[in-house]
Amino acid sequence: MARLILNQLGKDFGTGRAAVNGFSLEVREGGFLALLGPSGCGKTTVLRMIAGFETPSDGSIHLGERLLADAAQSLPPEKRNMAMVFQSYALWPHMSVADNVGYPLKVRGLSGEAYRAKVREALGTVRLADYAERRPADLSGGQRQRVALARCLVTSPDVVLLDEPLANLDRHLKQEMEETFREFHQRSGATMIYVTHDQSEAMALATDVAVMSEGRLLQVAPPAEIYARPEGRIVGGLIGRGAILTLQVMGSERQLEWDVLQDALQAAKTDGADILVRPEDVIIGGEGAPAIVESVLFEGERYAVKLILGKGQTLRAYSRGVVEAGETVHAVIRAGWRL
Repeated sequence: MARLILNQLGKDFGTGRAAVNGFSLEVREGGFLALLGPSGCGKTTVLRMIAGFETPSDGSIHLGERLLADAAQSLPPEKRNMAMVFQSYALWPHMSVADNVGYPLKVRGLSGEAYRAKVREALGTVRLADYAERRPADLSGGQRQRVALARCLVTSPDVVLLDEPLANLDRHLKQEMEETFREFHQRSGATMIYVTHDQSEAMALATDVAVMSEGRLLQVAPPAEIYARPEGRIVGGLIGRGAILTLQVMGSERQLEWDVLQDALQAAKTDGADILVRPEDVIIGGEGAPAIVESVLFEGERYAVKLILGKGQTLRAYSRGVVEAGETVHAVIRAGWRL
């Protein structure tokens, strides 16, 4: 297995704006990278260039020492030893589960006991060994997705590419499949690249999250780090459900506590730095800053509260107790992060 290296990757479809521009990233061996960003940010284009379905306009793609593609040449998909899972399962309805999984092996000319052993192993990895003779129509949506995963695994690919594979599933099935993907990654040891616009999926599944916007890579880091220490207003707004306040704070420290934030909230000035505040760091009550409750959403185990501070800035908080829209409360901000 080798590292996948994207070097100054670019793609221009001739529309006047590059779909991907200056994208550089090294995917660690055996890692699970999530490409996260809004629709149209270029993440699927990056995935398609890695797979070989698109040729870069600029830059290059390397797998270890091997050049996969640059602006002058590109290896076809079948010579890259990669596998791809799409939103649709793309299973042959007339074939059994085992035949669907083994199809890539037949294309490569493998047969006999070696063929059957690889199919059994792949089905065992996704816990579908008992479903080998069934047809796709007899399976649930989650089981069909696992068949698609087994078909990827059967050829022992260097990299598994996943293009929003959970987009068409309901919430309950998504949670079940997230567990399947985590287990699949642990058991297979494959390098995986997962495209999604759902930040909760990215945070739950990936070992590293790469945030994209308008064709550019903004930040790449493990989920906990990118949540706690986002770089810039765009990443701070995309990750989590925080609010971004504009406050004038002294010094250069990025992690800010209540004593500093309290002084900034009381100041008359409304210009300054962008400060990200997560709702879990806001406590309603105590000797806090006055705020008006704009809206309240009951989420089952808690209330999600939207607050308006004195200067019209918005703050989000969680509350275990009932608060009413229009009510005046006090809010203490335990921590903020200077973007």
